[in-house]
Amino acid sequence: MGNCFSCSKVPHPPVTTNQTNSLENKDEAMELRGLFPNSWPQTGSYVPTESPVNGNKISLNTLSMLTKVGSDNCGSVPGIQNNSRSSRSFYVRLPPLGRSGLSSGLNSGSELKSQKDPSESKMNALFEQYKDPQEDVILADGIERLCADLQLSPDEFKVLVLAWKLNAEQMCQFTRQEFITGLKTMRVDSVHGIQSRLPEIVQELNANNDLFKDLYRFTFRFGLDVSSGQRILPVDMATVLWRLVFTIREPPLLTRWLKFLECHHIRGIPRDTWNMFLNFVESIGDDLSAYDDAEAWPSLFDDFVEYENDQMNQNISKDDILKNVSIDKA
Repeated sequence: MGNCFSCSKVPHPPVTTNQTNSLENKDEAMELRGLFPNSWPQTGSYVPTESPVNGNKISLNTLSMLTKVGSDNCGSVPGIQNNSRSSRSFYVRLPPLGRSGLSSGLNSGSELKSQKDPSESKMNALFEQYKDPQEDVILADGIERLCADLQLSPDEFKVLVLAWKLNAEQMCQFTRQEFITGLKTMRVDSVHGIQSRLPEIVQELNANNDLFKDLYRFTFRFGLDVSSGQRILPVDMATVLWRLVFTIREPPLLTRWLKFLECHHIRGIPRDTWNMFLNFVESIGDDLSAYDDAEAWPSLFDDFVEYENDQMNQNISKDDILKNVSIDKA
């Protein structure tokens, strides 16, 4: 992508005999000054000076001659060999890279940057490919076709991640604004671009707690039926979404938690309970030993801990009974 940087050469002004002789005289004066530093006069009509350019040294007059053609010279130039007329002559006659070459490089950089930016026209064309024929929205059928082109199953974790990046308000549909804004955020404008970006986002979610927390909270809203004004997530939907969002970073308590919900026939999960569950599993030990019922946990968490403790006590009691039976038999 982008154009290569290029520089164009402009011809150097012809060097007159007087200029060449002047340069040679200056070089000789510089050599004499090096041999007799203390006796060299501090005043006079000519004081040789040198200035480093691209790692080489050239006389001030030579530098001014170069800048007359173009001050923004790029690339290195051969150094001046003292006591060599041919080298000095070659250096003076070397065509510099003029300002037009630099401008070309800057323009190429701007073009390269613009080409790297995603194309909104391509995004709209991609949206048109999957949107519903009657409505300006991608519905379930279009999402299935998009997933097929992405080589994903609609119930995969990466599809949830895509919906999160698009900030979709409702399950099974993407509006044009959601789709275009989301792709801009992802900096992609094609199916291949989405395919390449999704694994990178999953890695970011694995490494960044705040990003995962944002995805987790989005998942609750994504599962609600917005059209009916639903505010509590049905427990069967909550169970599916908990398993889905914890495809990565699954807490050890998840299976036991879902079994508890199933056994107690919980009807729905409020937003606060959903959000607090992430904090709950991060702060409570695998054996629930760090749980403090004095903290402001939802009552459903209290019931879960009590249920788990009862299960643990029952298991201990059964083990004790089996041990006593084996001792009596002995």
